[in-house]
Amino acid sequence: MVGSGMMPKVTVDRKLLLDVAANCRLNLTEAEIEKFLPQLEEVLRSFSKLDELDVSKEEPAFQPISIEDVLREDRAGKCLSQEEALSNTIHKKDGFFKGPRVV
Repeated sequence: MVGSGMMPKVTVDRKLLLDVAANCRLNLTEAEIEKFLPQLEEVLRSFSKLDELDVSKEEPAFQPISIEDVLREDRAGKCLSQEEALSNTIHKKDGFFKGPRVV
């Protein structure tokens, strides 16, 4: 089954639901078990439709969006003077930005 692209058939029963609940650290009541069992079966049935797709010619995709470096052209421009850089802050001292004490 490994490498075939087909998922093994899963039997949806009370034991499976309780195993999933235990993995999620949930304590289900009997009413919740009766409610969630058909829902879990429906979810797994919906996902099993993916097994019908022919993906033999598709390459595996480990990243859903291609990763590309997006770089801008590095151009020198006009720099701010020290006075312009400090003009909008009240946290300054002796021509520098004043930050919180670290020590």
